[in-house]
Amino acid sequence: MFKFLKEVVGGSGTGIKDLPYNIGEPYPSAWGSWLHHRGTSKDDGSPVSIFSLSGSNAQDGHLAAGRNGVKRLRTVRHPNILSFLHSTEVETFDGGSSKVTIYIVTEPVMPLSDKIKELGLDGTQRDEYYAWGLHQIAKAVSFLNNDCKLVHGNVCLASVVVTQTLDWKLHAFDVLSEFDGSNETSSTQMLQYAWLVATQYKSMELAKSDWAAIKKSPPWAIDSWGMGCLIYELFSGLKLSKTEELRNTASIPKSLLPDYQRLLSSTPSRRLNTSKLIENSEYFQNKLVDTIHFMEILSLKDSVEKDTFFRKLPNLAEQLPREIVLKKLLPLLASALEFGSAAAPALTALLKMGSWLSAEEFRAKVLPTIIKLFASNDRAVRVSLLQHIDQFGESLSAQAVDEQVYPHVATGFSDTSAFLRELTLKSMLILAPKLSQRTLSGSLLKHLSKLQVDEEPAIRTNTTILLGNIASYLNEGTRKRVLINAFTVRALRDTFPPARGAGIMALCATSSNYDITEIATRILPNVVVLTIDPDSDVRSKAFQAVDQFLQMAKQHYEKTNIAETTGGAGMEGSSIPGNASLLGWAMSSLTLKGKPSDHAPVPSASSSTLTPTSSNASSVVDTPSTAPIRVNSTPDFTEHHAPTSPTSTDGWGDLENGIDEEPENDKDGWDDLEPLEETKPTPALTNIQAAQRRPVSQPASHVKAPILRPKSTPKLSKDEDDDLWGSLAAPAPKPPSKPLNLKSTATDDDDPWAAIAAPAPTTRAKPLSAGRGRGAKPAAPKLGAQRISRTSSGT
Repeated sequence: MFKFLKEVVGGSGTGIKDLPYNIGEPYPSAWGSWLHHRGTSKDDGSPVSIFSLSGSNAQDGHLAAGRNGVKRLRTVRHPNILSFLHSTEVETFDGGSSKVTIYIVTEPVMPLSDKIKELGLDGTQRDEYYAWGLHQIAKAVSFLNNDCKLVHGNVCLASVVVTQTLDWKLHAFDVLSEFDGSNETSSTQMLQYAWLVATQYKSMELAKSDWAAIKKSPPWAIDSWGMGCLIYELFSGLKLSKTEELRNTASIPKSLLPDYQRLLSSTPSRRLNTSKLIENSEYFQNKLVDTIHFMEILSLKDSVEKDTFFRKLPNLAEQLPREIVLKKLLPLLASALEFGSAAAPALTALLKMGSWLSAEEFRAKVLPTIIKLFASNDRAVRVSLLQHIDQFGESLSAQAVDEQVYPHVATGFSDTSAFLRELTLKSMLILAPKLSQRTLSGSLLKHLSKLQVDEEPAIRTNTTILLGNIASYLNEGTRKRVLINAFTVRALRDTFPPARGAGIMALCATSSNYDITEIATRILPNVVVLTIDPDSDVRSKAFQAVDQFLQMAKQHYEKTNIAETTGGAGMEGSSIPGNASLLGWAMSSLTLKGKPSDHAPVPSASSSTLTPTSSNASSVVDTPSTAPIRVNSTPDFTEHHAPTSPTSTDGWGDLENGIDEEPENDKDGWDDLEPLEETKPTPALTNIQAAQRRPVSQPASHVKAPILRPKSTPKLSKDEDDDLWGSLAAPAPKPPSKPLNLKSTATDDDDPWAAIAAPAPTTRAKPLSAGRGRGAKPAAPKLGAQRISRTSSGT
């Protein structure tokens, strides 16, 4: 029989070497004859607590009581009772004597007396924490007495331990026994081990061994007395040395004093049941107890109660003991969010509590929950995550962002809610630096390409701003292919003024990514026309951009003159200082309900860090008072061929031939400017250079693509239609009576093109309304020129 009991108590181990745990240093205090050690698992290094009890032989009374405690601890399960993990009994021989040791492995805990000293709480926070702890022990005792009909027999400060989450748990079950008042033998086992209880902790009937009175008493009588002893030791800070000290109530809180006195009643039948103590005591009604209790029964609450509670929790958490909030409330909140029982507002409280942790603790305790929440289908949770991403985004690892976070966030780019699309877009400012090049080029840019033609003007504007901010994270090939197309072909031609302003600022912020050819042939021509934009803020930004890019061109000119013999110098790194600063978001006008008008007053797209000289960088633009600028859907690039670009799926590879996404296909006044976007010298510039190299007396018919048509041509030809300077040059002079030569005349001095141009036609050029030739006085240039009715000479 003894061998069988030993095997049951011994568990899976047969010796100390077989114990799958490492035994560490002991704590200074423990219950009875037990030693309480720190320990770790040999498998994964997780912390545990190891209790050991030694005896000189197997028949030692302490060992017998210890075996009873092991058996009871293994079979009794409750949230406020110490959790059992493993046990074993080892017999060792030293010389001629033997030694038997019982080991119990439990969850990691710490003696309550030591934990109180470590926390160092005082005042209201101490009382609130003590109330919560006593509430937990009272529930454990009530469970034993009322539900299990068991008597613990020795409830005191030493029989309480504290977990890592600061929960109080009851242990020391060596004296634990069944109680049945109708059976004379019901207290046999307690009678057997009653000698283990110190005299000062015994109630009067137990001290007298009056078992007849004990049987007639309620099951909670002995343990209610023990609860009184625990309360005294807890508030006095002293270990109870004799029973008479319980009469000293100076340290007992006034709200708890009546219950304390009833627990220690001299008549066993009148002692307060611990279940009544939990329900009726005024002492347990405080913010900490109520908050933790609400969290523990969260699944039973309705959505209104949850929403109200979590909206108050961030402010409430500041009033509670910080250590308890971080070690108890935070894990409860994280678990509730992870398993879906908490509402979206709980995320605000979680992040506020998490901000009180160190960086390492935040990554270990909060980030895993947040990463899992990104997979939630609850739109409110997704919105809350994106709204607070600046609080935890920097803590996310690049691998977690690329593999676990971004795939879920990216679904927001195509969400039907404009508010969620905008939040998703803004979150990329934090997530993009952590994405791989494959994700950036293959996924993110594709989504941004679609957002640049979004129906919401705020989203289009902020997409341009985002591109300017994340340009440095793109590889060189992607930058060459995407940036100019996105900023000039789309942003500068947007109908929304702040979007055009954002395009200008993005070009300035990314100026170091463009070479001088791109600046001269693709950027400046598109920016210059915005100096006459209907919107004053756009005009102001356009002038600043022109100044910046002209300064870069001048720097290139100076470098070229200096290094002319070495083949020229590039413009990389010659941008104006400060253009690498982040662009600020232009607006945030979208809400979950409703959608703003395309022309609602919205702050302009600018950043004070980028444009310190702009006085209206954050002004509000009233777009209804300005003429809208329409994006040309089918620009006339048929005579010009854009340079080939690498195969791309990011959505910008085909933009040099126009924006295919726009619904309108009519020409809208951008025709005169379309050829200026070429990266190669324009045909007109080539013709001028060719004219400079030919003899002056060479016939005009030998010049390819002449600037002025010969007199035998009655109509404008397709070549003249491509003349970029036609609509901008001064009216042609009267034809001379003799062939043009190099001799200076009064007319020639006024015409800078006379020395290189072909002979002027004898007929008058057609008015501007009929074509682009030099004739009538050209109209005042303005953004969005009027449509021109063209005629073709045929092919």
